[in-house]
Amino acid sequence: MVEYITHNRNVITEPIYPEVVHMFAVNMFRTLPPSSNPTGAEFDPEEDEPTLEAAWPHLQLVYEFFLRFLESPDFQPNIAKKYIDQKFVLQLLELFDSEDPRERDFLKTTLHRIYGKFLGLRAYIRKQINNIFYRFIYETEHHNGIAELLEILGSIINGFALPLKEEHKIFLLKVLLPLHKVKSLSVYHPQLAYCVVQFLEKDSTLTEPVVMALLKYWPKTHSPKEVMFLNELEEILDVIEPSEFVKIMEPLFRQLAKCVSSPHFQVAERALYYWNNEYIMSLISDNAAKILPIMFPSLYRNSKTHWNKTIHGLIYNALKLFMEMNQKLFDDCTQQFKAEKLKEKLKMKEREEAWVKIENLAKANPQYAGYRQASALNIPVAMDTDGPLFEDVQMLGKTGSQDARQLVGRQAVSSMQVRKV
Repeated sequence: MVEYITHNRNVITEPIYPEVVHMFAVNMFRTLPPSSNPTGAEFDPEEDEPTLEAAWPHLQLVYEFFLRFLESPDFQPNIAKKYIDQKFVLQLLELFDSEDPRERDFLKTTLHRIYGKFLGLRAYIRKQINNIFYRFIYETEHHNGIAELLEILGSIINGFALPLKEEHKIFLLKVLLPLHKVKSLSVYHPQLAYCVVQFLEKDSTLTEPVVMALLKYWPKTHSPKEVMFLNELEEILDVIEPSEFVKIMEPLFRQLAKCVSSPHFQVAERALYYWNNEYIMSLISDNAAKILPIMFPSLYRNSKTHWNKTIHGLIYNALKLFMEMNQKLFDDCTQQFKAEKLKEKLKMKEREEAWVKIENLAKANPQYAGYRQASALNIPVAMDTDGPLFEDVQMLGKTGSQDARQLVGRQAVSSMQVRKV
């Protein structure tokens, strides 16, 4: 059958359409089994092997036949639209949650062909894909076909006409960007990053909200996810307009400075690789006066303190490039960094002196010896504090004097009352 409709012309007549669609529906549209894990734990798409469809040889034949049917030169969408309707598309989309990657691959191609041939279904297909994403982000956080759906969308976005419709911009900001916060991001991140970059190539004014959203969703405790974000940011910077770069460079490089300081060497390494990108270096060079003061403390500090030797080499390379860019600015940043270090030392010294004053005030208290004996019987508790400044000590002294005067006054009143009795 597959070969017959592939190699023969004028064989797809009008009575064939309902039969083919019905044949596809009765064989394919079924309730999918829940994701299973042989160990009994919850299924993890990143770690666990998928369960392959036992009836795949049969299903594969149906998929191949239907795909050749859609791709045939004799295929007429005007006739087929009576049978391939919104209900059909909705049932097709439900199959994307299949665990079998072979089935999802056929579904991806089939849905893409339907999107291309049925103009009246395009908005509906996009809307239903949005609904799948919303449910995935805010309810289940589990769906097997997110990568395939994003791959279809990448092709769809590539064909969007300019200027972009408001509906498409909302889709980027409200659907695609929140996908970054799902814990299984690694399963579909390459396809997601491609979609985001496609949007920015279409409309550069979207760069600022996109980058700010990425910084908002930036992972705090998941280093492999940080590396993914850094990869995507570099792809964005490769297509960014200089006028848009100026709007986001300060928050962006503040985040990069944190990444350079990361104890996870892959995060620091990936951030420092930005200095090997010629286009990014040209953007940095044009805005060095803003960027170098942000990056210098992190680079200088980690050039001496980071545990990984590879990171030392990459940091020295970045510092060397900054020095060659603008020697005077580099020297100014060096002096400013040293001045801030000196200020920190003076503040630390002031803090230590304040603690000494507190200790001396405590020792001057007549009850100090008793308190010391009592505390010797207890386990000391370590306290992490910034410590009081000199003003705090003065305030403590005044409060202590006031409390002492009030205590003496109460004792005098009480002794007078005793004598009267």
